Amino acid sequence: MSPKVRYDRGLTDGETLWRDRYDWLLEAGYVLRPRYKPGWVPSWRGTNKYALNFEDGWMQKLNYVLDAVRKSDGEMVMLKRVSRTVHPFEVPIGQYLCSPSLATEPRNHCCPILEVLQDPVDSDIQIVVMPLLKEHNIPPQLTIGEAVDFFRQAFEGLQFMHQHHVAHRDCMTLNIMMDPRNMYPDMFHPIAREYDRNVVGPAKHYSRTVRPTRYYWTDFGLSCQFDANDANPLAIPIVGGDTTVPEYLEDETTPRNPFHTDVYTLGNLIREDFLQIYSNLTFMEPLVASMVVDKPDQRITMDEAVRQLDTIISQLPSLRLRQRLRQREDNGFIAFLREVQYAFRMFYGGLWLHPAIPRPPPPSQFEQKKTDAAGSRLRTVLATMRRRFVPVRKQRTPVAP
Repeated sequence: MSPKVRYDRGLTDGETLWRDRYDWLLEAGYVLRPRYKPGWVPSWRGTNKYALNFEDGWMQKLNYVLDAVRKSDGEMVMLKRVSRTVHPFEVPIGQYLCSPSLATEPRNHCCPILEVLQDPVDSDIQIVVMPLLKEHNIPPQLTIGEAVDFFRQAFEGLQFMHQHHVAHRDCMTLNIMMDPRNMYPDMFHPIAREYDRNVVGPAKHYSRTVRPTRYYWTDFGLSCQFDANDANPLAIPIVGGDTTVPEYLEDETTPRNPFHTDVYTLGNLIREDFLQIYSNLTFMEPLVASMVVDKPDQRITMDEAVRQLDTIISQLPSLRLRQRLRQREDNGFIAFLREVQYAFRMFYGGLWLHPAIPRPPPPSQFEQKKTDAAGSRLRTVLATMRRRFVPVRKQRTPVAP
């Protein structure tokens, strides 16, 4: 590959669609990154440096989503193009689940919709404005208590949807995300998410124990809502991100109860993302096993799953909840080093000063940020200690993928 091609990271066809709407979105109150401003000139042009060393060198590979900043308060948001024809229920169901009567429910973990815009060119396209969220397990949960907090929020959120007769139908790992603002006070670059917003160095972040996060179910493109009086709701299967669903492998044409499928996919998510990776979460195995039974009608309901999870949590002592998550692949020496590192974070980093199970912020945090005065004072003391005793690390330079 020639150097000229190697450094060429111009706009893709999908990105051009967003560039053409830059001024319209600006009038609507949303600012796109400099890369999408009409007349943009790449920052790396004429420097003989690699494009990924510059903020505007990172391209959005998914045509239907793009980040932006809300002018009114500087919040980072995500814009999503939704086709009324392809996904007719995504916007109505999303708006219903975050309607004023439901939005402040503590058990509601459905991604808020901040605004819905009508595309100025294509009448079939709506642009949904949502908070900028982050993958639920990047960075990975650190302790058993942090994992338990994820389980509880994921279970509560799906139970909440089911109690309002909404089946998600795509409970895969990419569709439950976290609100990163508490963990990442200065946020991060929306594409190069391990780096700060200017792609100068690593994005500063805290652990979930110190700065609890709230998890949200997202992407209601396959979701459906049923009548409250329908005792056995059925729908033609639509294969989502989880391709292991037993009833779908058996027959993709026979109508199925999607609530049973939701239970399986959530159980399988926990099995694949946690139980198969960490060795000290065995207390979840019986519950997960009852969720992933091959026969759909033999699976427990989300109400039963939440009750069982609450019982499990009540029986876990605080010391166990504070244990670090131990990866199955750890050998003796690596495990020892990680235990030492964790002990350092536990005592020197102040983890022991916080609840063993993080307490998530309330849903209203997207409308109004609040500051914990006591927590701020503690963080100031710890930051001062770190500045005194920890050497400053050099900033890392992004490398090409």
